Amino acid sequence: MRAEQISVFLENKAGRLAEVSAILAEADVNIRALALADTSDFGVLRLIVNDNQKAIQALKNRGFTVSKTDVVAVEVEDRPGGLHRILDILHQAGINVEYMYAFVQHSGKNAVMIFRIDPIDEAIKILQKNKVTVIDGSKVYTM
Repeated sequence: MRAEQISVFLENKAGRLAEVSAILAEADVNIRALALADTSDFGVLRLIVNDNQKAIQALKNRGFTVSKTDVVAVEVEDRPGGLHRILDILHQAGINVEYMYAFVQHSGKNAVMIFRIDPIDEAIKILQKNKVTVIDGSKVYTM
């Protein structure tokens, strides 16, 4: 039930994001979701793509530092309080959400969010126990 995201470490300067997107386009890699966190000197670009191996190889070949991280893709009711329900379930279980970001497309009538959660396996069990749909990575990459 896990999905893999790739993280790309970037200098915080003009053109670096365009360079990453060009490399991925040339490698025929489709970006499905992304988030960018930055400081004054560097940034971390987190991506869900349709082909992790191809993306990682293309970026590393061009000198980028890239890593993989397990995340969880969750259907969130697309209504007021939908996200709060998920966050409250995790909070009540004492599970930390390190970060999250939105997916580019819905799953039916629901939004899709990507969560970096610790501990991940326990979080997945608790979410499923509470009837939250956790989307398998193989499906996430093709959405």
